[in-house]
Amino acid sequence: MIIPSIDLLGGRVVQLVGGETLALEAGDPMPLAERFAIAGEIAVIDLDAARGTGTNAALIAKLLDAGFACRVGGGIRDRETARMWLDRGAAKIILGTAAQPELLRELPRARVIAALDARHGEVVIEGWRKGTGRGILERIDELKPYVGGFLVTFVEREGRLGGTDLALAEAVVRAAGPDCRVTIAGGITTAEEIAALDRMGADAQVGMALYTGRLDLADAIAAPLRSDRPDGLFPTVVVDERGIALGLAWSSRDSLREAVRRRAGVYQSRSRGLWVKGETSGATQELLRIDLDCDRDALRFIVRQRDPGFCHLARFSCFGEAEGLARLEATLRARRTAAPPGSYTARLFAEPELLAAKLREEAEELARAQTPEEIRWEAADLFYFALVKATAAGVSLAEIERELDRRALRITRKG
Repeated sequence: MIIPSIDLLGGRVVQLVGGETLALEAGDPMPLAERFAIAGEIAVIDLDAARGTGTNAALIAKLLDAGFACRVGGGIRDRETARMWLDRGAAKIILGTAAQPELLRELPRARVIAALDARHGEVVIEGWRKGTGRGILERIDELKPYVGGFLVTFVEREGRLGGTDLALAEAVVRAAGPDCRVTIAGGITTAEEIAALDRMGADAQVGMALYTGRLDLADAIAAPLRSDRPDGLFPTVVVDERGIALGLAWSSRDSLREAVRRRAGVYQSRSRGLWVKGETSGATQELLRIDLDCDRDALRFIVRQRDPGFCHLARFSCFGEAEGLARLEATLRARRTAAPPGSYTARLFAEPELLAAKLREEAEELARAQTPEEIRWEAADLFYFALVKATAAGVSLAEIERELDRRALRITRKG
């Protein structure tokens, strides 16, 4: 899989080329993050913090607050900084020379990546200027009990667009073992290299090749895919932001390129060619992320679906109408724009004081409830009024669930 990277220096996006920094025209990381997020996690490295010359913490925090799944690295040298980024919502943190057993033992192993820079197999430090005399495989063997992954950069190739060292990458993966996912950086420029790394069990961290257009983002995402179908298509499960299945479609490499370019639901019809969902009906999709399954022969599109839904029968899903909270949310959205005469929901939208009073009342009733039946009933009431409040403010269930997921990433607990 591909891990797009964003390096920050002086508040701008840069790219490392053989230890030097090249400023890119796009200084704000937010547009890049929005573009790259379709691939999943993004590596965000604070070069100022790494060099001790400043910080880009505010920019990184802004990316995390916006909901991007970031691997945060650069300048994380102590327990407090490491835990701060984990609590802020970093999917993972990347530690360089500070990745020592004494510190690593105090952090959640699964969310820690040790960054190792290697020149011709030797670990180098201090901005790639100083050799350590230690081999990369030796260092991996020392650290693998304490981390969930490694980021290994082949510094002689980084930013030079000359290809990566697949033989050394394979040795690194073997040394890391099955419990540590390896990410390789340095020189990766082709989908074929990404596919080769994926087959050996490694991810590819890519920056310059994406920035320059040398490597197409869609091709990078699709690189590990394989199909045994005569037409070469890939089954594509389409889900909404909450992971609820909307239907099944087909993708080709051409349709994937168009989907990533448009950031929309674009698929491959087996009879009509490229199919842009909603182009005629108006039920369009905003493409949020593309996932590959474990066998690399199927896709999942996570989309933001416009009403009335995915199905050609004008339903939420090809598997039937929405249920539970999703059904309630759809009903509330409809009531927000057009409610039948006498609608109680419409009255709640129109009278914030009444809604506030009902929220307080139902919360109190739920607090007093004792039996399972009472709790079920009162909780349903409270969910209803809470979702009315959220819908009135334009807050979706998906946003609420993302906030809960973000809170679950915290490792510092109150009390």
